[in-house]
Amino acid sequence: MSRIQPFNALRPAENFAAGVASRPYDVLNREEARKEAAEKSASFLHITKSEIDLPESVDIHDRAVYEKARENLKAFIDNHILIQEQKPAYYIYQLVMNGKSQTGLVAVSSVDDYENDIIKKHEFTRPEKEQDRINHITITGAQTGNVFLAYRDVPVLNQLIGDWKNNHTAIYDFVADDGIRHTVWLVDDDPTISRITDIFANEVPETYIADGHHRAASAAKVRKALGADRTPASDYFLTTLFPASELQILDYNRVITDLNGLSPEAFLEKLAENFTIIPSDQPVKPAALHHIGLYIAHKWYELVAKEGSFDASDPVGVLDISVLQKNILGPVLGILDQRTDKRIDFVGGIRGLEGLTSRVDSGEMVLAFSLYPVGIEQLFAIADSGNVMPPKSTWFEPKLRDGLLTHLIK
Repeated sequence: MSRIQPFNALRPAENFAAGVASRPYDVLNREEARKEAAEKSASFLHITKSEIDLPESVDIHDRAVYEKARENLKAFIDNHILIQEQKPAYYIYQLVMNGKSQTGLVAVSSVDDYENDIIKKHEFTRPEKEQDRINHITITGAQTGNVFLAYRDVPVLNQLIGDWKNNHTAIYDFVADDGIRHTVWLVDDDPTISRITDIFANEVPETYIADGHHRAASAAKVRKALGADRTPASDYFLTTLFPASELQILDYNRVITDLNGLSPEAFLEKLAENFTIIPSDQPVKPAALHHIGLYIAHKWYELVAKEGSFDASDPVGVLDISVLQKNILGPVLGILDQRTDKRIDFVGGIRGLEGLTSRVDSGEMVLAFSLYPVGIEQLFAIADSGNVMPPKSTWFEPKLRDGLLTHLIK
């Protein structure tokens, strides 16, 4: 069963919340972060992307970057931009995008649960990305990045969270620059805290990492590395937990630089072996599994996978990303490893189909594939089976903001 705890969050003073809250560190490069924080002295990017406050000549993984993050974090605390909760608490975090809301519970989750596979994974991690977060956590003494966890709905917990939202005033409520509304409620009532903890301990047998595999792995490795300096706080890591019914997974699409020596006509001929090809006058946003959109030479096609082109009994093989790899990327285009091949790039569904057509029409890419999104139950099934998804399989939106709630481990 799942072990979560309330925690003494480091969080913005109410009048600073909107200015502190920043997009996740891993969706921005250095220049984008510098531009976003240019006129926001209280932006949490000064802590999560502290290279923006150093000369361009300093490598983003230089120790000076992490030392600057620690310095900036201390300044935020000293200047009362960030304050620490006086007692352990839970938080309810609601995000609203395009009229659709999703609500999760912010808590700290057990590192032991992560190591014992009660917190389930579906993705491999990369050592260099882990090391970046290990260095950041170790030197700042803070977990600034939130791990996005999912779990199967528990009606009594849904009711409890809904009632708390309806009967209490939020501590933060603002609309960010991108139009997404962020609302946070403090849950500091001891009986309610105990009830939430007990529900997870008795009715949530496992949780699933939806987004944040590197942050979770790094938290576990930091705890191990602390050795004799290990603190009780380091036994837990920062998470926001969402019931499955609240989640929206968007498509994660592909663009390719070339046709591996084929002409467009020859390429389509090869595809016809495993797909029914249907020309379309409109951009193709697949409406069902095993329907894939193709954009090439300024034309859209719908590809419908033929029988035998996928294994319906395999929770990974049935995914359209796997169908694409098995029948097109590997044998036709010669892309054997999507993680490392420089001829492929990935476009999150938040950018829409225009995000695909613009890159092909510009000449940067030669073709694009639009995919049907992975379902949350598919994610659960793959994690339960002990398998991992192909890279860049899921895109969750909206993103949790960094800086609203931070977990100190020192």
